[in-house]
Amino acid sequence: MAEFTMELSDEQKEVRDWLHGFAADVIRPAAAEWDEREETPWPVIQEAAKVGIYSLDFYAQQYFDPTGLGIPMAMEELFWGDAGIALSIVGTGLAAVGVLANGTEEQIGTWIPQMYGDADDVKVAAFCSSEPDAGSDVASMRTRAVYDEAKDEWVLNGTKTWATNGGIANVHVVVAVVDPELGSKGHASFIVPPNTPGLSQGQKFKKHGIRASHTAEVVLDNVRVPGSCLLGGKEKLDARLARAREKAKKGGERVKNAAMATFEASRPAVGAMAVGTARAAYEVALEYAQTRQQFGRPIIDNQGVAFQLADMRTSIDAARLLVWRASWMAINGKPFTAAEGSMSKLFASETAKKVTAQAVQILGGNGYTREYPVERMHRDSAIYTIFEGTSEIQRLVIARTLAGMPIR
Repeated sequence: MAEFTMELSDEQKEVRDWLHGFAADVIRPAAAEWDEREETPWPVIQEAAKVGIYSLDFYAQQYFDPTGLGIPMAMEELFWGDAGIALSIVGTGLAAVGVLANGTEEQIGTWIPQMYGDADDVKVAAFCSSEPDAGSDVASMRTRAVYDEAKDEWVLNGTKTWATNGGIANVHVVVAVVDPELGSKGHASFIVPPNTPGLSQGQKFKKHGIRASHTAEVVLDNVRVPGSCLLGGKEKLDARLARAREKAKKGGERVKNAAMATFEASRPAVGAMAVGTARAAYEVALEYAQTRQQFGRPIIDNQGVAFQLADMRTSIDAARLLVWRASWMAINGKPFTAAEGSMSKLFASETAKKVTAQAVQILGGNGYTREYPVERMHRDSAIYTIFEGTSEIQRLVIARTLAGMPIR
């Protein structure tokens, strides 16, 4: 087990500086254009693939970093560049985590490479969990998966929403209900291979922020997938459902479902994204405050501005520490006895919203225009308190964990 440390190794520092250079030289100059276009920045994703950032190998190296800091460090630097473009680059990772968390070794080896493609033909993947009537309330999910034993196929029907890369993905990972009587415990995850009949893109959403990231509905109309596309396999699913039914008879204990397993693994990473956006806005505000002259002196000489910057930096550093702690705990098998993963996501996402708003205020009228990036950063930051569990849900998870209550 790696000891927890706040000091990055020389190798980690090299990776961080490399990512920062890519974010500064490639992502940030393209940010305003793709925000306005509201389209997937395929050329930037391809550039990321060419240098090795958008690849299974890079993701695996960071994911299995024994200190746990590889993924949060990478997320912070890329999202420092721009949240919308960065999410287009890392959005495939949520689907990959879904497979890593629930799949067999064979499934991991078969499907994750197809999620990324290669530098000459980049692909993306989508994780599909939320539905029009089932966002935070995962137990209300209606997408059904029915097993056709004669053909050894699963038949999926339903509509997913808010899916990053939904409809344009090469591989979709879909969470569906296999036993409605068990609520969220009766869910399972399925791979929908490329070009599977019956899967189509529904509405593409025009968003307040992260506009370069494709978000859409995914419609499943009698989608048939081979039995081998059930993540973890049917034997494992049957055993899990049997345990859930037995525990339900005894009064019900918590049983982890497929979607929750993915979200629990990814929440500290979302916190790191928020830290990157907050840090970017803070740096713009700091430089502006040092150079903007009013009443014959830089505005940072005014206590009202200086104290805001002090609070901004303090909150960013505190958020990073919570993210790093949760990431270290996760990779070293430390249980989140106080919902530390949710804590990191909650505090970092709220910090991003507050810090970007303060940055707009410090820049004044300039901050409200698209001539300066803090306006875009402020719009982008709103998503962190919403996706992969709203702030209200994070507080609920933390509170129920502290109270020793089951999390549904």
